[in-house]
Amino acid sequence: MEALLRRELGCDFVRATGHSGGGCISQGQSYDTDRGRVFVKVNSKAEARRMFEGEMASLTAILRTDTVRVPKPIKVLDAPGGGSALVMEHVDMRALDSHAARLGTQLADLHLENKRLGETLRKEASTVGKGGGQVDRAFVDKFGFDVVTCCGYLPQVNDWQDDWVTFYARQRIQPQMDMVEKGSGDREARELWSALQLKIPDLFRDLDIVPALLHGDLWAGNVAEDSSGPVIFDPASFYGHAEYELAIAGMFGGFGRSFYSAYHGAIPKAPGFEARLQLYQLFHYLNHWNHFGSGSDSDVRG
Repeated sequence: MEALLRRELGCDFVRATGHSGGGCISQGQSYDTDRGRVFVKVNSKAEARRMFEGEMASLTAILRTDTVRVPKPIKVLDAPGGGSALVMEHVDMRALDSHAARLGTQLADLHLENKRLGETLRKEASTVGKGGGQVDRAFVDKFGFDVVTCCGYLPQVNDWQDDWVTFYARQRIQPQMDMVEKGSGDREARELWSALQLKIPDLFRDLDIVPALLHGDLWAGNVAEDSSGPVIFDPASFYGHAEYELAIAGMFGGFGRSFYSAYHGAIPKAPGFEARLQLYQLFHYLNHWNHFGSGSDSDVRG
């Protein structure tokens, strides 16, 4: 790996440090270089390049909003021996603690950034002598993302859609249901999903949903802090409903009261929030089922 990094990053000096890490999907290692310390995630799966290219695009998109810190992505490489590697900025992180409320505020800023951008562009367009060239990014008025992203190692369909409910049903739940039925032959789950689809439109009645850039997999294991504030990582981004982000945030460990108080101070709960949260958690239970087996099927049926 050292030789690869020297060649691809244009470094004269590369040495592995004692900093390593990883989860159930990929493994990571930090390296000191003459251009600074970097962190390298490695995955041996054949689909790893697609996964890492989606993560790099996600990190880049969040970075451009200047709202919440993410490690700066550098490059996706073909790894020695097969698979791929993602090179990014090394960040000395520790468990989220004193900056939880600040993370809530910054996450709300991330979710509001596209909406505020649209308001700015409309204001400029209506002001005599302005408009054009004042803002360096375009307002996103659809739901989706420019590239495939992966929640875990499973790809997400991010084809652009005008309607959020259509996007969520067709491009989040349906592919997961197809995998469940193919993997386990569980037709009961499909029948439950067919019944649930009829009820979904009522959960979104009178809601005006502006596409928000999401981290996409913001559970407690993908957040941390350093001396300067909160850090989020391992994103699976797309433009969707901001509430979707909070589904997995409440699962697998969850976040504290200060995080939610700060977040909802900026984005108050809309009527029907709790019911929609359960609908959004369905995706993550299905995704967990399709990654690790049917241990989560009781949560899906519940």
